[in-house]
Amino acid sequence: MKVLRDFSVSSVAAGFVAVLVGLTSSVVIVFQAARAAGATPEQAGSWLWALGLGMGATTIGLSLRYRAPVLIAWSTPGAALLITSVAGVTLQEATGAFVLTGLLILAVGGSGLFERAIDRIPGALAAALLAGVLLRFALDGFAAAQTRPALVISMAGAYLVVRRLWPRYAVLAALGVGLFVTWVEGLFGTFDLPSGLTRPEWVTPHFSLSAAIGVALPLFIVTMASQNVPGVAALHAHGYRPPISPIITTTGVATVALAPFGGYTFNLAAITASICLGREAHPDPRRRYTAAIASGVFYAIVGLFGAAVAGMLAAFPRELVVGIAGLALLGTIGNGLAAAVRDERQREAALVTFVVTASGVTLLSIGSAFWGLVAGAVVAGVERIGTRSV
Repeated sequence: MKVLRDFSVSSVAAGFVAVLVGLTSSVVIVFQAARAAGATPEQAGSWLWALGLGMGATTIGLSLRYRAPVLIAWSTPGAALLITSVAGVTLQEATGAFVLTGLLILAVGGSGLFERAIDRIPGALAAALLAGVLLRFALDGFAAAQTRPALVISMAGAYLVVRRLWPRYAVLAALGVGLFVTWVEGLFGTFDLPSGLTRPEWVTPHFSLSAAIGVALPLFIVTMASQNVPGVAALHAHGYRPPISPIITTTGVATVALAPFGGYTFNLAAITASICLGREAHPDPRRRYTAAIASGVFYAIVGLFGAAVAGMLAAFPRELVVGIAGLALLGTIGNGLAAAVRDERQREAALVTFVVTASGVTLLSIGSAFWGLVAGAVVAGVERIGTRSV
């Protein structure tokens, strides 16, 4: 079977690292959002069941359909938004808001509005946007050397050496060395591993105007602006052009279907997707879709054994996770910056996009990716006006 032949050790490793980084960096936020919505521990486990299986199924299906690394994730900014926005809203009303969010995503995807808008973004700005989104993770990765120098430096050393000899296995080697140093230094936390499969818990949606305005609409805006926009930019920056409208529509369908079980929203991944999009996943771009499929399999496992997996990943030291993320994203950041400044006519607008995005500024509950794109578009527009007037 051709799909199996396209797999490689490096693509599976990239898929695992993407899931490791995605979960350990945000699973706590998801559980906090579930608790803020009034979910019981069993219902919080159901959230991870729905999110894991939803991300796994959509990632595998879309990557196979388009033979491109299309990685679907939950909305981390959306989960952070829920922690504050669900105050005074019942779990049933919050669930109704999740369904409404999915319907809004479905409408935007099915109408083609989002794809037409995203196609108007210049390539330089899209590349700068992606580099700005990822920069923080690279900085955090190397800053972790302040607290765990032996761990981070040993990982960086392994990455540099193996990258010169066997580039495909550089990230895998760094992860292996990091796990070994973590074990030698006794840095693993307590492993809390409940047994058995995670059980889904149905919550009947209840629709209310207050939840629609206070939860659904902000969640929809944050998901589209802070997640799907950089997600598309990541694909385009690596030369992948799958049809965006069907992908967005699929995430809307998944959200509507799994919202009663805790699947509050699904969207294109950007940060974790970049790990599967680069050369470290596979030197042949046509075979990198297998890295996304591997991520989908791992996400499905997380969904089935959500509580146990969350307990295991919680034992990993933070420095290990941010360190491997920083190393895995170096190549993508470099390629993004190179593409952003290549055209001198768009260089200033691209740099503004990069700086604003990398700043991490949040306005009106919308993240810096959106505002970086807005700032870059304004600069580009002013430059065009100035050029015409000369």
